[in-house]
Amino acid sequence: MFRFATSFLAALALAACAAAPFAPPEARSELAPTGKLRAAINFGNSVLAQKDPATGEARGVSVDLARELGRRLGVPVELVTYDAAGKVADAATTNAWDIAFLAIDPGRAKDIAYSAAYVEIEGTYVVPADSPLKKIEDVDREGVRIAVGNKSAYDLYLSRNIQRAQLVRAPTSTGAIELFAKDHLEAVAGVKQPLVQFAKDNPKVRLMEGRFMAIEQAMGTPRGRGDAGIKYLRTFVEDAKASGFVAASLQKSNQLDATVAPAAPIQ
Repeated sequence: MFRFATSFLAALALAACAAAPFAPPEARSELAPTGKLRAAINFGNSVLAQKDPATGEARGVSVDLARELGRRLGVPVELVTYDAAGKVADAATTNAWDIAFLAIDPGRAKDIAYSAAYVEIEGTYVVPADSPLKKIEDVDREGVRIAVGNKSAYDLYLSRNIQRAQLVRAPTSTGAIELFAKDHLEAVAGVKQPLVQFAKDNPKVRLMEGRFMAIEQAMGTPRGRGDAGIKYLRTFVEDAKASGFVAASLQKSNQLDATVAPAAPIQ
């Protein structure tokens, strides 16, 4: 009965957002200059996007937001898929996508104009079960090797903040977990949810309590396209949070540990 009720409320929230007005023409021309909205979807972050195991169809909060934005713009949506956030960010200057779903990071902001965050997730560590590392602060010490996904939000953050430990990069976040296990590294950093599952499936490792960062996931568009598009994107994100659309989508995709980001002023 509870599952039915929450699913029904999620459907109502999604429907309510779908009733919102269409975007102005100038926003449409800047966000979808080719006549379709090319949305970069990162399957490397399972909180935001997943593939249906039976059909391979893309789903998740970033997919739902992309499709809703396309509906409001009055254009078709094309999903441009990636397996790592760093690859999405690297493509920002290549005209490969029109909108993306990335963590806010000052290093990326030179090429990407961001909305405020729509979801907040945690960055933390997994270590061997018998590791002497007990607290988050313990990880930054000499001799500790931390596996990270190359150019992920937490890689960028740790690159600025880690002083003693060594970062060992894998091409993707999933690859970082594999590297940690294969090379017997002292820690692997990542988004909390997949690390929780990894620790649950592997009794020889444990998830550390706490977090080293809060990862603010936002929508973005390449810089240099004008002001109307990014202003509308920021308005869209605030409406999606306030209407319950984001919460409903997280519920629908079973991402119950992710937190809807608080309201933010539209700049």
